[in-house]
Amino acid sequence: MALGKWIGGVLGWMTAGPIGMLAGIVLGGLFDNVLDAVNTPETQGTFDGQSGFESKAHGSRQDFTQQQAYQGQRNSFLFAMLVLASYIIKADGRVMHSEMELVRNVLRQNFGDVARRQGDDILRRLFDEQKRIGAYQFRQTVMQCCAQIADNIDYSQRLQLLHFLVLIAQADGHVAPAEVTAMKECAQWMQMSTDEVDSMFGLGKDDLESAYRVLGVSPDATDDELKRAYRRLALEHHPDKVSALGEDVRRAAEKKFQEINAAKDRIWKARGL
Repeated sequence: MALGKWIGGVLGWMTAGPIGMLAGIVLGGLFDNVLDAVNTPETQGTFDGQSGFESKAHGSRQDFTQQQAYQGQRNSFLFAMLVLASYIIKADGRVMHSEMELVRNVLRQNFGDVARRQGDDILRRLFDEQKRIGAYQFRQTVMQCCAQIADNIDYSQRLQLLHFLVLIAQADGHVAPAEVTAMKECAQWMQMSTDEVDSMFGLGKDDLESAYRVLGVSPDATDDELKRAYRRLALEHHPDKVSALGEDVRRAAEKKFQEINAAKDRIWKARGL
């Protein structure tokens, strides 16, 4: 299995910190070899996307192309998603087939079949690492990973990451309280409001109560408060905000954006706005 596809041309911000540590454990020597190729003092490594690393001397600075930088950001996002998913899935003490299948489907639909196969293998290795070091230590590692995520991706991309986690938790048709707690922990550790989790659980439903939940306001909110809440959501969740992560992630964000608009329209209709 070509797990190197997850590293891609450039490693991105997951080269260091706790996420880099987990990547080294999960991807093993492959990750270390790529790091060595990038960080050799005498040369700088560039990746052509097909034949591997090709040494090119060009001073003390890596010659990253725009495509390589994009690949590094995207792969870092994907790997971070799997790290957090491994924490959410095990939060209730068991790994459900439906949750694993949802992760596979999310990967397949949004990132392709190769990513599905490789992501499944990576996720299982993360479960093994969690078992090896124990639940408490793994929780501490996830907390540190979330801090690294907050430092390296903007709020809108973190929202999309959180939305994938909510979909995973919903996969078996029942969201355990422990899973909700774990998601809210991740949200806080990523410097986000836990209200974002509650809002996302209201998406895709057709009742008025859920619509207010999506907008993050009470049914007693004034029209002006509603409009301000919607403008904030529209700005933060706009699909263009995640376009740097690829067209597939943007499409997932578009679906979420449509559900936010559907919730807004439901409230607007009920109020005659």
